[in-house]
Amino acid sequence: MALLARPTWLFVTRSIDNRIQEIKNKIEEAAGLREEAQDMLAANKRKIFDAEKEAGEIIAQAREEAQVLKARLTKELEEVLKRRQQIATDRISQAEADAVEAVRLLTLDIALNATEQILSETIKGEKGKKLINKSIKELPNKLN
Repeated sequence: MALLARPTWLFVTRSIDNRIQEIKNKIEEAAGLREEAQDMLAANKRKIFDAEKEAGEIIAQAREEAQVLKARLTKELEEVLKRRQQIATDRISQAEADAVEAVRLLTLDIALNATEQILSETIKGEKGKKLINKSIKELPNKLN
């Protein structure tokens, strides 16, 4: 029986040793995989952090650019409105000047006609016509 027990004992111990070695190998492999997974997790967390940081920077830059654009467009709009207001003011001033000139010319025409009529009734003949024509020619120079 001792002869049978010895080879059986050797077989059992070898089987146990082999199984122990397999388990050790699997534990080492699992530890390696765990370490690799932790490294990948840390790398992915860094990538996520970097991506969030970059997204924040992009958003901040976009907000800054929007503020600059808003300020520029506001300034341009104010300048356009100021120019249009100046153009309108100039047109009003020109219209007023034109109206004053039209009234002045109309007044001058009425005055000339009235003067001519009065002088025609008062002064008759060739001498009267010469005096009227001379007065009419001199009147614009005297009004300016």
